[in-house]
Amino acid sequence: MRKQLLLIGAMCGFAALAGAEPAYVTDSLRLSLYGADDGSGDALDTLSSGAAVEVLERDTNYTHVRTAAGREGWVKTAFLVSTKPARARMAELEAEIADLKNDVAAAREAQHTAEVQLGKLGHTASTTAPTEALQVALDRLRQENRSYEERFETYRSTLPLPWVLVALVVTLVGGFAAGLWWLDSLIRRRHGGFRIY
Repeated sequence: MRKQLLLIGAMCGFAALAGAEPAYVTDSLRLSLYGADDGSGDALDTLSSGAAVEVLERDTNYTHVRTAAGREGWVKTAFLVSTKPARARMAELEAEIADLKNDVAAAREAQHTAEVQLGKLGHTASTTAPTEALQVALDRLRQENRSYEERFETYRSTLPLPWVLVALVVTLVGGFAAGLWWLDSLIRRRHGGFRIY
């Protein structure tokens, strides 16, 4: 008996040392954060889709989590996923594309300014060739502009429509299955573990 208690204690210690795993609230959802581990009482907070939480403890129906703001509570386990939802990833990609567009616009403006300066130098000294330093700067700016345009083209269609359709189908099927599971658990809880349909 003593050995079993030591073994259970060691397993609990290892589980605590394993640390917290990241999890995210699934797409298109407002999830309530409760103070009790059975979801009873008033909600402490409401988490929206894509909100990152730190998993502290898992149960069959509820998971003990800590939000980014440091608030701890219990949420339904079925609504947590280990990967970021598509909506959150898409928002990050759109922000990155907007940054790339700004970089491309700045590079084009710098190229235009360099070409104007080169043109002015060409008019003042039309008999001499452009200096080597200006030519090197102009070549560097053109190369940067090309690399920004290539990056912009690679991110232009980062979310293909077939992936979106597959994600929607998987989400719908998963939601339907989760709904059936939830309904079954409610019926069993009400009727002492028996399925009554």
